[in-house]
Amino acid sequence: MLESEFAERIMQHYEDPFHQGNCPSATHSTFRDSPLCGDWVRIDLAVSPAGEIEEAWFDGEGCVISQAAASMLVERVAGMSVETVRQYSAKELLQLFGPRLSPNRQKCCLLSWRTLQAAIDCPLAYDM
Repeated sequence: MLESEFAERIMQHYEDPFHQGNCPSATHSTFRDSPLCGDWVRIDLAVSPAGEIEEAWFDGEGCVISQAAASMLVERVAGMSVETVRQYSAKELLQLFGPRLSPNRQKCCLLSWRTLQAAIDCPLAYDM
């Protein structure tokens, strides 16, 4: 893919994000922020009893990179099993995002990945 195609895809995710907002049927959710720049991302997941991610949503504020990466990530993991998502690496998100990023900008891109990994272990309610 050419740099211009990467840039266009990134801007599409930033301007018209996939599943941005609240997941109406969320079973898992968490929030992470970057104290250095102020970016934040919340990931909501609807996880089936069988361990499948039926829906993935995000909300947040921040730079183009952090918000476009969150959109790309929730689009990518919707339909995956929780175990597959646990194995989804930071390197895979950076490859999905596209252009090479400086270490500081990689932190922006990986904010949503860290949030997703934490959301898997943050159920909204426990069965008693």
